[in-house]
Amino acid sequence: MQDRRSRTMKQEMMTIVEQKQLAPRIFQLTLTGELVNEMGLPGQFLHIKVPREDLLLRRPISINQINKEDKTCSIIYRTEGDGTLYFSNMSVGEQLDVMGPLGNGYDLSFLSPGQKAFVVGGGIGIPPMYELSRQLKAKGVEVIHFLGYASKEVAYFQDEFIGLGDTRFATDDGSFGVHGNVGNLLMEAMKEESPAAVFACGANGMLKTVAQLFEENPNVFLSLEQRMACGMGACYACVCHVPDDETGTKSVKVCDEGPIFRAKEVVL
Repeated sequence: MQDRRSRTMKQEMMTIVEQKQLAPRIFQLTLTGELVNEMGLPGQFLHIKVPREDLLLRRPISINQINKEDKTCSIIYRTEGDGTLYFSNMSVGEQLDVMGPLGNGYDLSFLSPGQKAFVVGGGIGIPPMYELSRQLKAKGVEVIHFLGYASKEVAYFQDEFIGLGDTRFATDDGSFGVHGNVGNLLMEAMKEESPAAVFACGANGMLKTVAQLFEENPNVFLSLEQRMACGMGACYACVCHVPDDETGTKSVKVCDEGPIFRAKEVVL
């Protein structure tokens, strides 16, 4: 298994410079600090401490954008519990205890200008795909986006992706884009397009679909979602099984060895 992990991880009190709501329960938070200098690989995440004494575990949230020129980065999160709800009520000027960048990132090194890549995102798995697409475009790679939402009401970041290239949408209820999931979009695209690589982030069902559709493509990279505790590979709370293991005991740690894996490296 290829080791693509970043060996640089630091901790800093980062300052909020912007907080805005993008859709119901979905927020974009922009932070500034020296920690941005350590960020670079798309697909990595930050481990953020909730400023409440009764909430001990940090929250892992993927990096949405990196801007080293003004030392800012952004995350997009959905309010699911007390921790993320607390984040949504924080204001500009307040600080958050942030560790990162953690995990590995998407491997772009093998791609060349003029090649084509499919970028697939579903729901709250969409945010890290934006920084990925920015970096692919900077390499001269042609990007086609396939984004899936539950409905038009909770859709976000459409214009930002359109600004980077061909973008196709699907919603579960048919209120925006194609009726159905991104698998429908991908099957239609596969009739005419043959990507050099496929990058995906979203719910497990979506990742399974991507892996099955592109079973013959060796360059399918998936970002796995798992509940995490330490975020650094010490507690083994976020393991994922690997193929060809008759014992069913071999596994990889999503926070440390992931969250990005080639499709053939893990059992979904």
